[in-house]
Amino acid sequence: MSSTLLRKRDFYAGMAITLLGCAVALDSSINYNLGTLARMGPGMFPLMLGIVLAVVGGLIIGTAVTSPLDPEDCFLPKDKHWWAWSCILGGPILFVIFGERFGFLPATFACVFVSACGDRAATLKGSLILALGVSVVGSFLFVGLLQSPLPLLRWSF
Repeated sequence: MSSTLLRKRDFYAGMAITLLGCAVALDSSINYNLGTLARMGPGMFPLMLGIVLAVVGGLIIGTAVTSPLDPEDCFLPKDKHWWAWSCILGGPILFVIFGERFGFLPATFACVFVSACGDRAATLKGSLILALGVSVVGSFLFVGLLQSPLPLLRWSF
């Protein structure tokens, strides 16, 4: 592999998709009954999905190999926005932690508020309003209408 190929984001994305597709296809063929085309078993859909993922990943790798390297096509961007990355990754982590300890409403609020703070253009007031709105609507939808097993409010340590 040439050094220019190792700098392409598309190459790594294609490799990840291909590996995921192969893993899903292999897992479904080992752990589930495939059945026949006339009477499909529970492993047929994951097998087909894995094959399609592997083919799409291969196409992405082929595109990465044949296209020339652009200056903007580096694996990591020049301006690494660590604050934004940490906020966006921290939001779902806080959802899990707050969901186990305090319930759906505080978990949704924490997830949306912290993730919104990762946006450069976001203000504190805008992030609060967004988090409140998503928390109220999400709580009504998931806990009220869909009867989610996660309680609305909980207090446990």
